[in-house]
Amino acid sequence: MEAITRDFFLFLSKNNLLNNIAKKSGGSFAAGKIIGGTDFQSSIKFIKQLNNSGLSVTVDHLGEFVDSKEVTQERTAECIETIEMISREKLDSQVSLKMTSLGLDIDHKLVIENMTKILDTAEKHKVMVTIDMEDEVRCQATIDIFRQFKEKYSCISTVLQAYLFRTEKDLEDLAQFKPFLRLVKGAYKESAEVAFPEKNDVDENYKKLIKQSLLNGNYTAIASHDDKIIEYTKELAKKFDIPNTQFEFQMLYGMRNKTQYELVKQGYKMRVYVPYGLDWYGYFMRRLAERPSNIAFAFKGMVRS
Repeated sequence: MEAITRDFFLFLSKNNLLNNIAKKSGGSFAAGKIIGGTDFQSSIKFIKQLNNSGLSVTVDHLGEFVDSKEVTQERTAECIETIEMISREKLDSQVSLKMTSLGLDIDHKLVIENMTKILDTAEKHKVMVTIDMEDEVRCQATIDIFRQFKEKYSCISTVLQAYLFRTEKDLEDLAQFKPFLRLVKGAYKESAEVAFPEKNDVDENYKKLIKQSLLNGNYTAIASHDDKIIEYTKELAKKFDIPNTQFEFQMLYGMRNKTQYELVKQGYKMRVYVPYGLDWYGYFMRRLAERPSNIAFAFKGMVRS
């Protein structure tokens, strides 16, 4: 049943008609509920509300798989402006972005040029930039870009996905950099040749990666709504005397709000992933595909006042 639900929402995420309808709505239905707004400026008020409640934030301009050089340059300029506004508004916020939005599928030199401009600004303002991981075919290129920039810049992190067979080795290979890593289960539909097909196997690998990353001394973000994963991390930290300052929990904006606040009260760092932009429909469908329980979390978020 879970596989059917996942495939259904992944199918909906690629429906152009529904995506266009969502874009024409201007995001007014989703703003302040599952996305910050249609642009960063309109998201600031929601970010401040989260910050005032003790929650940290990472923001992401929705949109990926860009096939135009001009659009990548627009995305680069927008990301730079976002970093500058984060600094100017004194927001407790980081930035997340996908390499395909900067030209990964167009030209390697282009994505390096765009990312260099962004990281120059990020270093100046001390704003962390996280390279989001995409599907498996782009995994190695993404890691290579991270490694290249990590040698020069400090305000850079990346994401590793627990459902891929390769991730345990990737994590070990990156240990030399003492990286800031976000660990996730993974949201793309992958073949059984490269990814664990069964949820239980993904969960067990996720736990293994969390332990490996923390014991390596990495600052680790555990991005999950799964109570079992959250409790496992807490127990692991206690067992090995890992300080709360070495890890954080991350959840999506509009989902599990009560749990987010409870984690803050318990003394844990909690970061909320706040996307913005017109391309919110595909993002939302993929989040629902990740885990059936996200459907209930999302519904509660959409109907809250």
